[in-house]
Amino acid sequence: MNEVLKEIEKIGIVPVVVLDDPKDAEPLAQALCDGGLPCAEVTFRTGAAAESIRIMAEKFPNMLVGAGTVLTTDQVDRAVEAGAKFIVSPGLNPRIVKYCVEKGIPITPGCANPSDVEQAIENGLDVVKFFPAEQAGGLAYIKAIAAPYVGMKFMPTGGINAKNVRDYLAYDRILACGGSWMVKADLIRAGEFDKIRDLVKEAAEIVKESRNK
Repeated sequence: MNEVLKEIEKIGIVPVVVLDDPKDAEPLAQALCDGGLPCAEVTFRTGAAAESIRIMAEKFPNMLVGAGTVLTTDQVDRAVEAGAKFIVSPGLNPRIVKYCVEKGIPITPGCANPSDVEQAIENGLDVVKFFPAEQAGGLAYIKAIAAPYVGMKFMPTGGINAKNVRDYLAYDRILACGGSWMVKADLIRAGEFDKIRDLVKEAAEIVKESRNK
């Protein structure tokens, strides 16, 4: 497994971040690091994504910053140029996966069925995002889909929260979970970074409890 993905596995929960203004990138990154989850998947849903990634990567070099909702190879290039260490996409676009693999960029494409997983395997991947996790069948579905693909690990995202994340993390085929409950957009816009830090601390504790079972 790629070294970046091993780091993600150690962290356990990847905060999925939507930033409207790059000025929020530094205090948010500080809150994530102080809270014990030194990682962020900054989604390309807004025009602030690339600059936010750049700020986080430069100000917090030990933080694992990646790009999410990546839909084009141009976004891959912009994300990596800004300092993104990994790429996440909502679905499996063979062209984008191949592009990242050829450039040695870790990518976890979204998969929701066996055919998607087999395309990922065909491209040499051993970790995929499972999206949308809860809506697509949750942990029971992941356990069913994981059975034939013994070398594959999953990063469920979508509907994950403080109440159900323990169950996901307790399953040994889950690399990590993606979630936004501790970094909600309204908290970021309101500048409530102390509250975000506290929610991140709670999430980090859940990882420790779940992984020590």
